[in-house]
Amino acid sequence: MDVTDEQQQPSSYRVTAGELRAFVERFERLDAEKKDLADQQKEVMAEAKSRGYDTKVLRKIVALRKMDPQEASEIEAVLELYKEALGM
Repeated sequence: MDVTDEQQQPSSYRVTAGELRAFVERFERLDAEKKDLADQQKEVMAEAKSRGYDTKVLRKIVALRKMDPQEASEIEAVLELYKEALGM
């Protein structure tokens, strides 16, 4: 892109290297933090498993705790209905 092309572009399309680098670096830091948190979650589940807890059930409990209590009750009711229909 030559100087005349740059001058003709609206200001909303101009990219500054510093600002772009800042966005990329912020995203990379957040990505690294996310990986660190995921590693810590794995460690918690490994510790729980070593203490005899069922990690699949623990994950299900965490998911249920994130839900609205009404939504969780509805899901549990439908689950019971399906299990009953299948003779479980």
